[in-house]
Parts: sequence; C-alpha cells; structure tokens
Amino acid sequence: MKIRLMLILFVISLLLMSCNRNNTMPDNQRNENIAVEQSSYEDEVNLTNQEIASHLATIASEVPNVNDAAAVVAGPYAVVGINIDEATERQRVGTIKFSVNEALQHDPYGKTAVVVADADMTQRLRDMGDKIQQGHPVQGVVDELSEIVSRYMPMFPVDEDRPIDEDENRQKMTDEERRRLDNIEKEQSNQ
Repeated sequence: MKIRLMLILFVISLLLMSCNRNNTMPDNQRNENIAVEQSSYEDEVNLTNQEIASHLATIASEVPNVNDAAAVVAGPYAVVGINIDEATERQRVGTIKFSVNEALQHDPYGKTAVVVADADMTQRLRDMGDKIQQGHPVQGVVDELSEIVSRYMPMFPVDEDRPIDEDENRQKMTDEERRRLDNIEKEQSNQ
C-alpha cells in the first residue's frame, strides 16, 4: 500500500509539474532594447527674418529667367520681388512668377510667400530690407508689407462651416421622379 501511495503521489506531482506554465516569455514578447533612428527628424533651426528673406531671395534667383530677387519677411508676411528682363512678354512673366512661387512652395519658409514681378516693388522691397538691417521700427515695415500684399493679393472669403443645403428641387419631386432622375444620373456617369 505504501508503494501504491508513493506511486500515486509521484504521478500526481509529475502531472502537476507538467501542467505548470513555463515562466519564460515567448520570443516575440521579450523586452529587448531596440534602437530606432528617426528618419523624419530635422534639426530645428530658428532663423531670423533677415536670414529667411535672404534664403527666399536665393531660391527665387535660381529660377531660370530671374535676373535678381529681393525678399522681406516681417511677421506673417513674406514678399519676394523678382527682377525679369523688361523685354519679356506679359504671358511669360506670369509663367516665371508661377515657377518662382512653385519653387518657394517646396521650401518650409516660402509656403506663404507672395511673389511680385515688378521692378519698382522689388526695389521697394530692397529698401525695406535695408531699413530693417539699419534698425528701423519693424511696425512701419509690416504696415508697408501688408499694403503691398493687399494690393497684389485678391481677397478670399473665409471658409465657414456652413450646412450643406439639400437640393430644393429634389425635395419637391415625387418618389417616381426621384428614381428616374437617379437612373438618368447613373447612366450619364457611366458613359
């Protein structure tokens, strides 16, 4: 009987040990330090307005057919004046301005810059840049820049969250008319 009892205890202990969970972590859950290099990290450099203006003028000058460029940045305003050959046709001037604007859009500092292709305005921008470097009050320059921007930029209405109006004519239609109209729209969209 003692042997039987020992055998039963041995089997029970063997079963208990075999049913015990392994306390090691699975391979996919081990705590290992993984070093990840951030690929989108850019050194954040705070440039002064004068450095940004110089940078924008350099970008604009590198566009083909632009002889020279001047830029002024003050507050939220950035205006880039470009000098183009006087013999250039008006249509070509628009294309060059578009090219400069496109080049500035790819730069984080030039996303909101206004491009002006007027020799007088470019000289005016140069004079404003000189005044800023001489230490003149920035408020006067900001006022002058806002005047330039308002003269060259059209006014756009502010986007408001307006409710979308249902088509009033659809509300007056009967169910049969609505189904026919929907079928006609589907047929036309598939062509």
